[in-house]
Amino acid sequence: MDRRQLEYFLAVAAHGSFTSAASALRVAQPSLSYAIKAIEREVGAILFHRLSRGVALTAAGEALVKPAQQVMRDFAIARASVQKVSDVAAGRLDIVAHTTLAVHPLAGLVGAFRMAYPAVAVGIDDPEYAAAVAERVRSGHSELGLTDFSISVEDLRTYELPAQQMLVVLPPESDIGTEGSVPIAEVAALDLIVAPPGTSSRALLESALAGAGVPLRVAVETPHRAALIPLVLAGAGATLLPRAMAEGAARQGARVATLDPPVVRRVQLLWRREQLSPAGRAFVGMVIAATGGDATATADDRP
Repeated sequence: MDRRQLEYFLAVAAHGSFTSAASALRVAQPSLSYAIKAIEREVGAILFHRLSRGVALTAAGEALVKPAQQVMRDFAIARASVQKVSDVAAGRLDIVAHTTLAVHPLAGLVGAFRMAYPAVAVGIDDPEYAAAVAERVRSGHSELGLTDFSISVEDLRTYELPAQQMLVVLPPESDIGTEGSVPIAEVAALDLIVAPPGTSSRALLESALAGAGVPLRVAVETPHRAALIPLVLAGAGATLLPRAMAEGAARQGARVATLDPPVVRRVQLLWRREQLSPAGRAFVGMVIAATGGDATATADDRP
């Protein structure tokens, strides 16, 4: 039996007649009678005594009332739960992002999103290597991804965020001159703290310093992004970081300088071509609006 049949059964039980129940439900009486007979065939028992004036519940009908009412309540709860998620009043949004991008700009974007939709939980995943961002979005493990332009994303929808300026971060005692700018060739000669090969930050560093014509002087190689600034502060070497993270390191005592020529990292938001969840669509729309894009276009409309 289905929800509609149980609704018809409860209406007949409440009104005491097929005619009154059909009128209240705004359905044809033959349709109502057919539905009740279908339930009776399914349960193998007569639910109503057919009287000269109306109907009365049989013992089997009495036994069905409470379970039918519970099923109708469960349907109502399920409908309300789905409606909450559809209205972005609840639910979960999973995002995968490189560690440095999770610090900036993702942290600020998630903060703004949570302020607007406080009932939506957000999960932020950290990939082991650069290509894993796109892979996790493709597989559906994460609904959205944040990455640079070092990986292939032709099969995914994308939105480009403002580029990040990269700065060189040096130990506190370093001399960076009066201009506060360091030529790329000089950075290549420094003892460097780097992420492992295959990571986006390592690829960006190698690309930026490729013009110097000398191999990287790797002093420390670590996958622990949280250790980069402490290692610099401890004097282990220098590294390249996005401006937001570099400025945070400067407040802790590190020396920070721009690069000559400048080095920037292009950033993009990724999602699958299938329709986004309401939470995902709201997040993408918020990002587009916050970064000066076309706020009237929905995520599902973008190429």
